[in-house]
Amino acid sequence: MDEKKIKQEDCHEDNLGQGVLTLTNKRIAFDKTRSRIMDFSKHMGETILDIPLSDITHTWREGLLMKKACISARTSDGEKTYKFGVFNVGGWVDSIQDAIDDQ
Repeated sequence: MDEKKIKQEDCHEDNLGQGVLTLTNKRIAFDKTRSRIMDFSKHMGETILDIPLSDITHTWREGLLMKKACISARTSDGEKTYKFGVFNVGGWVDSIQDAIDDQ
């Protein structure tokens, strides 16, 4: 099955900072970005997270004012939690769970 992009959005992760979150039918990825105020440019940096959907163990949403889409995933150094500040938190959580269920 070919990889297809489901969602992509600029966001902020609690520990990783600013970047672009991408969900495909195979994985979730987070690419670091660098912005310059002077010319309003944004440059893609390195891919910091590249997690196969099969390694995601739990998805949820949290927060009252600053809502976050959250995932827990198995990594090479144990289970890690990531919290992404995205525009439509519920939509992201549902899309991640749907992609996992469709595998």
